[in-house]
Amino acid sequence: MPPVFKIRFTRLILFILFAAALLVSTIFYGSRQTRHALSDASALNLLRETYVTVLANYVDKPDSKKLVLKMVDGMLATLDPHSSYLPPEPYHEMEVEISGAFGGVGIELGTKNGKLTVVAPIDNTPAFRAGIQSNDQILKIDGVSTNGMNIETAVKRMRGEKGTRVVLAIVRAGNAKPLVFNLVRDIIKLNSIKSKLLASEYGFIRIAQFQERTGSEFKEALKELHAKSGGKLKGLILDLRYNPGGLINSCVEVVNCFIGDDINNTAIVSIKGRTPEANRVYNATLGTKEPRYPIVVLINGGSASASEIVAGALQDHKRAIIIGTQSFGKGSVQSIFPMKNNAALKLTTALYYTPNGRSIQAKGIVPDIEVATIKQVATHTPSNRNEIKENDLGNHLAPSVGPDNPKLKKPISAQGKNEDQELQNDFQLRRAVELLRSLTLLQERGLTTIR
Repeated sequence: MPPVFKIRFTRLILFILFAAALLVSTIFYGSRQTRHALSDASALNLLRETYVTVLANYVDKPDSKKLVLKMVDGMLATLDPHSSYLPPEPYHEMEVEISGAFGGVGIELGTKNGKLTVVAPIDNTPAFRAGIQSNDQILKIDGVSTNGMNIETAVKRMRGEKGTRVVLAIVRAGNAKPLVFNLVRDIIKLNSIKSKLLASEYGFIRIAQFQERTGSEFKEALKELHAKSGGKLKGLILDLRYNPGGLINSCVEVVNCFIGDDINNTAIVSIKGRTPEANRVYNATLGTKEPRYPIVVLINGGSASASEIVAGALQDHKRAIIIGTQSFGKGSVQSIFPMKNNAALKLTTALYYTPNGRSIQAKGIVPDIEVATIKQVATHTPSNRNEIKENDLGNHLAPSVGPDNPKLKKPISAQGKNEDQELQNDFQLRRAVELLRSLTLLQERGLTTIR
């Protein structure tokens, strides 16, 4: 989730927004000839006439409030998949989610070809435990069809008090019939950090999402890993798989732990938009940094937004090796504009760029070493098949002009020792551990140095 910029709207701007929403919707559903023939002034007149005529003559008296809200939704839907109007309740839920706790089932949602689709289940949630997977299409929620349902409405239906039930009918590739999941809602505590020591010498930190406290929690996790290793931490695995993103300040804090010792090269990410206030460069700050041990970052098709910023920054600074599969490709910035009556407008205002000027939008981060999952290796399935990317979302923003990402390498074949059950079941993690051991061995024999 991108940064939150709070801006107060005047009555005039609200009126313009209302007028523009009705205008766009009317033009969008009108004839092609009418759309191209209208000037701005005549279009506003058409808007006024149409709205008044509908209210006065439609067969059933329309709810003017609902009509306006639908027009606003229609306007924003023509822009990109991430811009939307947030009524008071969804806006509040978004703020709660940023803070790290809400009632629900734990699904990150998107749309693909107009279908409500699972981008990724959140770790250790009812959806995750039930086996809901990325790319599952949600057909019904409590028996209600999701056909034409927007993401905010779907989220509202799936959120609820702990202990209450919600039934999801899901279409999954390879299954002839829809799958039915009877889920019990829980408090989704987005504990963004999980850490442990692997093989008594390598640190492992999993970041599920970038929340308000992620930066400070990450630093605490690093301290604990150093203590557990007796001050002899030899390397770190940073797991960003299925991380949908979050707050930019938090992901910048994470990267800041590893770069900034070279004062001539401190950029972490830049954002560029149409307005001057939408342009900014986030730089590393001076201070104590982590020792220059080797770092491996794990990503996949569920790694999006802020997690792509982290992977891209560490990759550009040559501070980490990126392993896994190509990331989601959400490189756009959504700003929150608070409005009257506790509502808000979420609007795409800029794009992210890595330190080397690479655009993430609809491209994603290509790993240095592509490593498929055990299932993909066993079934000889290409690692990028059936993964939803930003480029698959309806009406997505096109990639911006800039250096192209390198071509994908062929998946690396499975090899190496099985250390424990987790490593046996997680081929990508096993490959990361093997790589760290190889780099450590080269360092110890003086054959390479980490710079």
